[in-house]
Formats: sequence, structure tokens, C-alpha cells
Amino acid sequence: MDESQISLGVPGRLGPDLPGPFAVGRYANKLKDWMRERPRVLLIGEVTGVGRSKVQAYFELRDGDGAVPCAIWLNDLERAGLPEGALRDGAEVVIAGGLDYYPGGGAASANFCFRATHVRLAGEGDLMARLEALRTQLRGEGLFELQKQLARPVLPKTIGVVTAEGGAARRDLLAGLGRRGWGGTVVWAFAPVQDRHAAPKIARALQDLAARPEVEAIVVTRGGGSLADLWAFCDETLCRTVAMLRVPVISAVGHERDSTLIDDVAAVSCSTPTHAAEAAVPLDCGAARVEVRRMATSLRRGADGAIAARARHLGALARGPARALQRQRTVLNQKTREIRAASERGIAERAATQRRIAGLVLERARRRALGQVERATDDGRRHRAALDTAAERALARRRETLRKALVALRAHDPERTLERGYALAETPDGEPLTTADAATAAGRFSLRFRDGRIDARTARDDDV
Repeated sequence: MDESQISLGVPGRLGPDLPGPFAVGRYANKLKDWMRERPRVLLIGEVTGVGRSKVQAYFELRDGDGAVPCAIWLNDLERAGLPEGALRDGAEVVIAGGLDYYPGGGAASANFCFRATHVRLAGEGDLMARLEALRTQLRGEGLFELQKQLARPVLPKTIGVVTAEGGAARRDLLAGLGRRGWGGTVVWAFAPVQDRHAAPKIARALQDLAARPEVEAIVVTRGGGSLADLWAFCDETLCRTVAMLRVPVISAVGHERDSTLIDDVAAVSCSTPTHAAEAAVPLDCGAARVEVRRMATSLRRGADGAIAARARHLGALARGPARALQRQRTVLNQKTREIRAASERGIAERAATQRRIAGLVLERARRRALGQVERATDDGRRHRAALDTAAERALARRRETLRKALVALRAHDPERTLERGYALAETPDGEPLTTADAATAAGRFSLRFRDGRIDARTARDDDV
């Protein structure tokens, strides 16, 4: 809408700085015109919620990613030339048309829809295009390789089967397993195999079988049909479920010319239920039993021949035990003589060797003793010379000590004192008088000089 359109003129602004406010009726009509100007396109999907009014039919067109409400005028529907009841829930259709919007009014509600002008049932080409797009998507995500990496047992004990309860595929599969001579257990998970609700129920049945620890392989099978009939086995959710299972899944949907998306994600794709029985049980049990019986007969014959040969050999051995014993005795006697002679030679050689060794040891001991005596003699000479030198040094030291002592003694000799002019007072008995009191007490004493002795006495006061 441009600025020339009429505004209600409500004062003030409400919220962001936007144009308006505008009258809702005029805006609704502009919206209707804008939608009807959008390009016309083709849509493909599944019809659901079909209803009719006096002038139009309405329904929703759905697929796994979304839905669009649709409507078609009854006149346009009649011109489409569809069979009676073809526009029903679950039908795959292609419609042509574009967006439409009914503005409503004071007494009617607004309504949006995709206004179809042409409608036809979806053909093989439409479904193949959708199938190839989904196949490309799943291949790009690596879902085609997960199941093929699982190890399949050669002789499973328990096989799970997802199929219709009363279908011919069930009978064909059992017949194929019977021809293989397989005697294991089949766990059935019956589910619808052709309608819009089949894919979720098949996926649920697969998950239930995979949850059972005894199930080692799962077969999904049904008879042939058109691509529309087999479309449940091209469901994206079902294919993702198969790719993520821990148990290998064997697909046997349709005939040889039929190709569904579950064939690509399964571990093995089979053209018929009989082929699926061979893939589920790779080992032909009947042929294996025949081979085992043949090999058992061969083993029995071989065992009988071996026993006969051993018996003949034992008989030959039983006829000559005495000769064999005599030969062994002769050999034993010869060995005994050789051992005795070898022992005597060994003892003599060891005795001679020991004598030589003893002589060498004694000679080496004598030489060592002589060497020790010579070394002791040399040590004695060195010690005597050292003692002589030490004695001379000690004698010289003693002489020097005596000389010094003599000098000191002569320094303290009284005779030396007398030689310097001093006299020594002695009692008549020769005892020295060292004090005046001692001389007074002695009365008479002698004075010894260097060159002689004279007698003396102490003078008293009365003698004076």
C-alpha cells in the first residue's frame, strides 16, 4: 500500500515506527489481490480431510514435510473427469492452481487456501520423480551402506517376517524355506502392506522384531503391484528405520521389475519371496545334510581301512618280539661295554689331569714363597738401614740434649759462683748456710772460696 491510502488518524504511535494504521478491510483486499497475482504452480501430495459444500470441494494436500489447505470449485472438479470417489483420503493427486484469499467481512470469517483449477491422479512419472529425489537424498546421507555392513548368519535359528497375514508372499516364503530344508523358528509380525497407514505400522513391526534378541534376520515381503500400490515401501521414515536397525533386513517387495526405496537401504534386495528365503538361509540345509551323510560314509570307509592296516601292522610286530628284544639286548650290552671303557679312560685322564694341576699348583706356590722370602729379605735390609739411620739420629739428638743439659747444669753449679768471687758459708758438717740467722745459730762455720776454705765464727755483742 502507498501513502495515498486513507489512515484512521489515530493520534500517537503504537510500537515501532511503521506506516499506518490502515483500515483492515482495505488491507485484506490488497492482500487478496497480492496473493492472486502469485505464479500458478503444480502441487503433488496425499489428499486428506475431503469435504464438500454446495459450490466447492475442500481438502488438505499433505506430504512428509507439510500441508496446504486446498479448494476446487465443483465445476472445475467435474471438468477434471476423475472417476467417482477418486478424490478421497489417501489418494495421490497432482493439482494446478494458485494462492487465494477470501477477505471475509462483518459476518464472515477470512479464509486462505490454494485454489485448484485442475486435478488429476498422480501418475507413475510423478511418483518416480519423488522417488528419485528421496533416493538421492538418502544416498547422500550414507544410509544405503549401513545395512550392507551387517554380518548375516549362514544358518539362522530364528527369522522375523513382516508381511500381510493372508498374502501369497507368506505362502511363497514358507515354501522357499521348506525347500531349503530349514527347521528354525519364524516370528511373524503382520502389518498392512498397501495403504496410507501401512508405512508406520511396517516400521513399528520391524522395530518390535529387532528388539527381540533371538531374531537374527528380518524379511519384509509382499506381492507385486504398481508403484502407487508399493508406495508405502518408499516412505522416508520407514527407510530410515530400516537403515538404523541392528538386525540385517532382507527386502522382497514386488516382482523383478518393481523397485522400491526399501530395496536400496536393506542389507539384501530380493526379487521374490522364494529368493528372500534363499537369502535369509544361505545354507541349503537339504543339500548340506546329503553332503554330511556322504562325508560320514567316506569317513567310515576310511576308518575301516585304517583299522585293517593297523591290525596287519600289529600282527607283523607280534610275530617278532623276541628278535627285536635280542637285538635291543645286544645293543644294550655293547653300549654298556663302551660306557665302562669310556668311564675308565675318563677316570685315568682326570687323575693325570689332576696330578698335572697339583704339580703346577705346588710349583706356583713354591715360586710365590721364594718371591715372598726375597721380598722379606729386601724389606729386612731396608728396615735395618732405616733403624741404623734412626739410631744415629737419636744418638745425635741425645748428645745434643746432654750438651745443653750440661751447659745448664754448669750454669747453676756453685763452683762457678765461687769462680766469680763469691764465697759459700757451710757448717762444719758441710751443710750450706743460706741466711744470717742460720749462721748466727751455728756459731762456727767455714767460708769456701774458689781457691780454698777458711774457718769463721759469729761475733757476739759481749765479745765486742
